[in-house]
Amino acid sequence: MSGRIRRKLRVLYCAAEAAPFVKTGGLGDVAGSLPHELKRCGCKVAVMLPKYKRIKPEYRDAMRHVGDFYMNLGWRNVWCGIDHLSYHNIDYYFVDNEDYFGRDSIYGDFDDGERFAFFSKAITEAIGRIPELAGIDVLHCNDWQTALACVFLREFYRGLPGYDNVKTVFSIHNVKFQGQYGDDVLSDICGLADTPAAGQMYVGPKTINFMKGALLYADTITTVSPTYAEELQMPFYGEGLQDIFQERSWKLHGILNGIDTQEYDPRMDRGIAATFSVDDRSGKAACKAALQEELGLAVDPTRPLAVMVSRLTKQKGCDLVQYALGRLLDRSVQVAVLGTGDAQYEDSLRYFDWKYKGQMCARIDFDSALSHRMYAGADLFLMPSQFEPCGLSQMIAMRYGTLPVVRETGGLKDSVQPYNKFTGEGTGFSFANFNGDEFADTVLDACEVFWTNKDAWDGLVGNAMKADFGWRRAANQYLDVYHDLHPEVIPYNKKRSR
Repeated sequence: MSGRIRRKLRVLYCAAEAAPFVKTGGLGDVAGSLPHELKRCGCKVAVMLPKYKRIKPEYRDAMRHVGDFYMNLGWRNVWCGIDHLSYHNIDYYFVDNEDYFGRDSIYGDFDDGERFAFFSKAITEAIGRIPELAGIDVLHCNDWQTALACVFLREFYRGLPGYDNVKTVFSIHNVKFQGQYGDDVLSDICGLADTPAAGQMYVGPKTINFMKGALLYADTITTVSPTYAEELQMPFYGEGLQDIFQERSWKLHGILNGIDTQEYDPRMDRGIAATFSVDDRSGKAACKAALQEELGLAVDPTRPLAVMVSRLTKQKGCDLVQYALGRLLDRSVQVAVLGTGDAQYEDSLRYFDWKYKGQMCARIDFDSALSHRMYAGADLFLMPSQFEPCGLSQMIAMRYGTLPVVRETGGLKDSVQPYNKFTGEGTGFSFANFNGDEFADTVLDACEVFWTNKDAWDGLVGNAMKADFGWRRAANQYLDVYHDLHPEVIPYNKKRSR
């Protein structure tokens, strides 16, 4: 192609949350890590977030006001401020409006549709209003909270200076949360009632869907694992949007997430009883003994210790855990669970804790420090999810030499290689169907390897710890997606590792 130029692609990465500023789940982890790796791979990246009240003063006080403006939001003329903070060499821009974001809550308010429509409109408006954001090549939006930015860009800004070069990428982290609201939002807030194409956002007589809008308007769609990209095209997983995913499968990319390999590093983690590495794993035994003692379990290296760190919901497979616990505990398997969630699962786990005191521990709590000790000290990590777009816990567990037992769905299938007793290959254990007996059988099969074949077990632990779940691989795949949208730009670093 003539006229090609070599330069860094300019990406504006937008999300409703990002670590370390505010995080409620996996999206915050991704938005906190991926932009840094994109920059290391040769991108010029800026990140845009709401300026929530919950952001710590140490960050808020360091922000610098770089601009403000009024913009239309339906019939409203709304003030919007833009603050800037440079953090670890990444430019962060925070959308400020006290009415929308000066609250204790992040999500779950009655006017979330209006709040995040405002955020999406502010994103698109800022591209033309804030000089530092001029010349953006790619607008990368994440989940329903930023979905309308893809719609607004096309309907309100095409043809305006600085906008026609902007291509949109929309990433789905969990299709279960789509942003569905009454159709009055389309006219009263979005100002799109007279736009025929925006009528495609309807999913019912009086209901519109923010995520559906992004799926229809974005130039490219990504999701967080290859298997989840396939599953989204099926009725069980597609949550009513499967037809769109099927129609747009040609621009749907599944890119497996990574983890922060510095935060989760058994060689450097000072929060565990003893550090260890793939070459010297003696510290893992000390971590197991310390964890058993801390949780009130019998300190016995010969008994397999299986842990679960999770929200306690059906989606996370708690039905299967509930069903299988009796079988596992009767076989002298130790089990420890950390998490909070639905009352039925919390109460059930407390019962097993009471009945099998010294063998079962239920910590109904959110405790990040304890989760590190559980990753480091356990032998098995239980993750029998009903569905799992990507999952990070299984990757973290493998990093600490704890073998995951997972259901073959979404990112669990893509990240865990099941044990092959004939070749010794594998990084964990897996089962196919959402079935309690199949789950229990798989856990006990794993325990059988632990009890009877130390060499095979050690080989699996080594394989798991050597697996690469850093962000470099994913960042390079996102760069390929960006460059497919801008073939006129030659990759700045053509020799980036894959």
